[in-house]
Amino acid sequence: MTDATKKYTTIHYQGYLELEKILNAQHPRSAELEERPAHDEMLFIIVHQVYELWFKQLIHELESVVEMFEKEWVDERNIGTAVARLERVVEIQKLLIQQIRIMETMTPLDFLDFRNYLFPASGFQSFQFRKVEVLLGLKPGQRLTYNEAPYTAVFTDEQRRELEVLEKGNTLFEVVEAWLERTPFLEFRGFNFLEYYRSAVQKMLERERAAIEATEYLGPEKKRMRLEMLGSTDTYFQSVLDPKAHRQMREEGKLRLSYKASIAALLINLYRDEPILQMPFNLLMRLMDIDEMLTTWRYRHAQMVLRMLGRKVGTGGSSGYDYLHATAVKHHIFKDLHNISTLLIPRSELPELPEGLREELGFHFSQKR
Repeated sequence: MTDATKKYTTIHYQGYLELEKILNAQHPRSAELEERPAHDEMLFIIVHQVYELWFKQLIHELESVVEMFEKEWVDERNIGTAVARLERVVEIQKLLIQQIRIMETMTPLDFLDFRNYLFPASGFQSFQFRKVEVLLGLKPGQRLTYNEAPYTAVFTDEQRRELEVLEKGNTLFEVVEAWLERTPFLEFRGFNFLEYYRSAVQKMLERERAAIEATEYLGPEKKRMRLEMLGSTDTYFQSVLDPKAHRQMREEGKLRLSYKASIAALLINLYRDEPILQMPFNLLMRLMDIDEMLTTWRYRHAQMVLRMLGRKVGTGGSSGYDYLHATAVKHHIFKDLHNISTLLIPRSELPELPEGLREELGFHFSQKR
């Protein structure tokens, strides 16, 4: 047999998918310890096994995107591939959320039939889920403590070392931040983006302030409240207009992205209709989708636990619902990208780009005769 034919030897569906291993990996404890096994324990096991399979695929996709962006020079052709893979991540996350509804076909009493056999096993011990969080960019300092111990305490020494290496290395957040910092269009042949942006913001705020003051439909107190809500260039806009203000907000934990990366993300959002910025904009949108889907999953997981357990302590010893709900509020990774919406101005207010820069941001070519 030649090397070429060896590549294409036949294989059976069952063997290729190793179904024997997968379909014989469900061992309900109630079946081993009770005369009458708990019927719904099989569902509980399979749903969680499917979760772990999807976590493995998420890790596969995220690691590939990190690898594309961790180089000093990112091949622009790879951005489209990265966007496609992040879109796949989002679709998988949607499935993970839908699976909760399958779990909820089991009633609280059905769960109590076998819950006592689970101690001290818990979803908190899912190494792959923690790896997904770390790959995305969740840092130890951002995490809520679990039983007053590091989240890695439930893992083996080898697993802890792997997570620690990931935390110190390039996560998706960090490689995207570095990529944004290299955006070349912030200052281009005399066009200073921030100077033009500051002027545009000031004009927009002045016009909106004048409209509030001139309206006859609001009383003095309502006008005062609206004007306060409108703010000025001294409020949140300072996060991009003043490097010192941005640095202070980072120190306070209100922001994560570096100053330069934040400005680049703002520019990409404002000028996203320019051809070369369309794919970078799609990339930032997918990162926001991933963050949103992960938060949605956390909320739904917390609601499922409340439905199943009420205020009971979790099998792993956590506070159950309260802990899970708190992680949904706190464990955001790409919140800075969501906050960009606060800084946007209408298209009609956008500073006109110099012709040379418009050509750089478009698809153009010259033909020699």
